[in-house]
Amino acid sequence: MSEEFAPQQSDGNGRPKGLLQQMEELMAALNADLSALDADLQATGTPGQGRRQEGEAG
Repeated sequence: MSEEFAPQQSDGNGRPKGLLQQMEELMAALNADLSALDADLQATGTPGQGRRQEGEAG
């Protein structure tokens, strides 16, 4: 069984970033993307916000 590992990125000082720091940065980026998406959806005034479509699983 072969395993592939992504190379660790450096922090600009030549030191590799730890997994926790990488995850924190990814979560921050995801949070920013979700906030932007939320703002876009609220700006469009989508009808039935928060309601499930008929036949939608949940």
